[in-house]
Amino acid sequence: MKETEVIESLTGVNARRKKSRIPAKLDFYQSATGLFLALFIFAHMFFEASILFGYNAMYDITKMFEGSFLFKESHPFIVSILAFVVFVIFILHALLAMRKFPINYRQYKTFKTNMYLINHDDTKLWFIQACTGFAMFFLGSIHLYTVMVQADKIGPFASSDRVVSDWFWPLYILLLFAVVLHAIIGVYRLCLKWGWFEGGDSKQTREKLKKFRNILTIFFLILGILTISTYIKIGITHKNHYGERYTPLSVTSTKIEQKVNK
Repeated sequence: MKETEVIESLTGVNARRKKSRIPAKLDFYQSATGLFLALFIFAHMFFEASILFGYNAMYDITKMFEGSFLFKESHPFIVSILAFVVFVIFILHALLAMRKFPINYRQYKTFKTNMYLINHDDTKLWFIQACTGFAMFFLGSIHLYTVMVQADKIGPFASSDRVVSDWFWPLYILLLFAVVLHAIIGVYRLCLKWGWFEGGDSKQTREKLKKFRNILTIFFLILGILTISTYIKIGITHKNHYGERYTPLSVTSTKIEQKVNK
């Protein structure tokens, strides 16, 4: 990007001293990618929580994403492709968001001073979102890269082995808090920014959104903690059988029948 384009994206004024539409467009792209990622995170957490309903439930979800409902056999590379697409959108969203971060210590100090002087809750939420976004840039990248290169190692036992035996549980706990806070605060701020669900009384609408934001935060944090705890429990039990994959009885019986028929 040229220097003039950088200045235009930051100030909204082009070389001809005219108002530019680039900042508005970049804001829209940032909002769109952020909303996509937030919805993906919520869905992803529900899919991961399938382990709470038993091994078979998590196994069926895994095979579904591997294309078993379209093909006779499952194909883990489909998960790798999906993870790559999400990763690209994730990086794009991070680059768009970085435009609004303080670029040096002086700007950071100015922002912190103003934040405490104004004492505005939404300004503090932006700071939390900035911090969690910074953490997610590293934690989320590791997770997505792992999924891309180890798409064939997802399942009740394989995922639990990664959490416990491969020591991914500290990363996932940190990622859980970062991603839930970042996503839900982001959706809350999008609702305010674009006027979604806005009623006749803006103050009342804001209060309702705050309550819904808090409920969602508690719900997804509890869901995530229960999910990670279940994987840890399975991983500890399965530690002596590291690398062994889970196979439902129905699949095992089918394979035995096929061998007998041959």
